[in-house]
Amino acid sequence: MNLLAAMRYLVALDEHRHFGRAAQSCHITQPALSNAMRALEKEFGVTIVQRDRSFAGLTHEGMAVLATARRMLRDTDVLRRELRSTEDTPQGRLRMAATPTAMPLLSRFAVLLRQRHPGIQPVVLSMSSQELERGLEDLSLDLALGYSERMQAQRAPLRSWPQCTERYYLLRRVAAPAEDPAPERMRIGAPVPWSETGRLPLCLLTPDMFNRAIVDDALREAGVEPQPAIETNSVLTLVQSVVYGEVCSILPGAMVAASRQERTLEALPLVSPEVGTPIGFMTQRRPRPSRALEAAITLLEQPEWRAQVAESSGVLKG
Repeated sequence: MNLLAAMRYLVALDEHRHFGRAAQSCHITQPALSNAMRALEKEFGVTIVQRDRSFAGLTHEGMAVLATARRMLRDTDVLRRELRSTEDTPQGRLRMAATPTAMPLLSRFAVLLRQRHPGIQPVVLSMSSQELERGLEDLSLDLALGYSERMQAQRAPLRSWPQCTERYYLLRRVAAPAEDPAPERMRIGAPVPWSETGRLPLCLLTPDMFNRAIVDDALREAGVEPQPAIETNSVLTLVQSVVYGEVCSILPGAMVAASRQERTLEALPLVSPEVGTPIGFMTQRRPRPSRALEAAITLLEQPEWRAQVAESSGVLKG
């Protein structure tokens, strides 16, 4: 039995929760995957997979084997990267993820990292806060960008690099007179209190998203009970619903900065209460980060990256 391959199949089975799809993702047949699982069970002398007519989950012992499998695969991947890399030329895949509203910032970081280190292949993913926490815990993620205070409270130990404080804006269409020339980009208007959003039809993220909890808390503090006209788990829909419909939305500064090409819209800073949420990069405290991850961490502290953060998040002008 190829132990490393069998461990890889076990991880795939847990991710896909289906024998056929897991086998397809590993480019093997379903009988080959089933045989590998039986060989693992024989090797360790325990039942790993709960079987009915289909996959029914992992046993308690199976979850322990899965945790070891993830560590083995990560350590093997780090070893491969180390063997291919030197300190000056890091190489390999780097799995990074961010909460949906922080994706514009992570995208900028991935592009800059690739420009600095062409041997690194960033894998950029959008995940909920809960998925980020699980990804760091099970080592399926190298680097996460999210709500640092929440994640530090949920999972330890983590290393963190503060990036910015997320501020919030009311996004709405501009009813400009026909004779007025179109602005070159989205305008940033005068501040408005959160209480004024109570009379507006809003498109907000779904309640399972942490950003929605932040928005709901701010609205309630302003005396407004959240009653969105549209709910979505897509940040693109937050913008497009305002572009094409008759609703407004509430966006963090990074999303507003990424949408400045929408000239028919304007963004108004929300005040009373003043709401700011810390955003940061996080990774597991591990004894031997890969050279690719070390290169990414070094970039986080460079002036060039800090300038991009300041430009695309926080308090926007004009």
